[in-house]
Amino acid sequence: MRRLFVLLASFAAILLPADVLAAPKPPTATAVFAGGCFWCMENDMRGIPGVLKVESGYTGGHVAKPTYRDVTSERSGHYEAVRVTYDPAKLDYGFLLYKYWKLVDPTDDGGQFCDRGPSYRPAVFVTPEQRPIAEKSRAEAAKRLKTGTMKAQILPAQTFWPAEAYHRDYARNHAIEYHAYRMGCGRDLRLKQVWGG
Repeated sequence: MRRLFVLLASFAAILLPADVLAAPKPPTATAVFAGGCFWCMENDMRGIPGVLKVESGYTGGHVAKPTYRDVTSERSGHYEAVRVTYDPAKLDYGFLLYKYWKLVDPTDDGGQFCDRGPSYRPAVFVTPEQRPIAEKSRAEAAKRLKTGTMKAQILPAQTFWPAEAYHRDYARNHAIEYHAYRMGCGRDLRLKQVWGG
């Protein structure tokens, strides 16, 4: 009997597509945020419960397959950004936005912290379905600011280009350099001024 079962299972594995045999994957959702240095955004967003994956990359520009050099030259039109994959059963997009605002200085449209230039501006890149949620969240965040006025934009989602391998997981792979950069850039001090606490 056992041999018959093994034989039938073997035939099923050969004849049926792999996706039929595989356990169904729970649905995921994605969101794209720009907030200055993607090393910092990647590290901070990763700590939010319900976030499954955070990727550093580039979006919003007009050059295909941009490199870091293309983006930081400020000629490609891209933003340094992160693509966040999350479990919508555990994390609501609106709450993810709430957490995002606390990680950026949305009053600064000239860059973020010590990183200056258009590629470092804060922005939320949205699908048509995400736009009303993002607009409402932006208005609510503007009321919570302790200083300045809201300047971060809500922009249409565009192609997201993953960053070069050496930029990915930078905080984990280069912890000393990352923390020295973050402290030297004054990110956390400025966030306390903007949001309080």
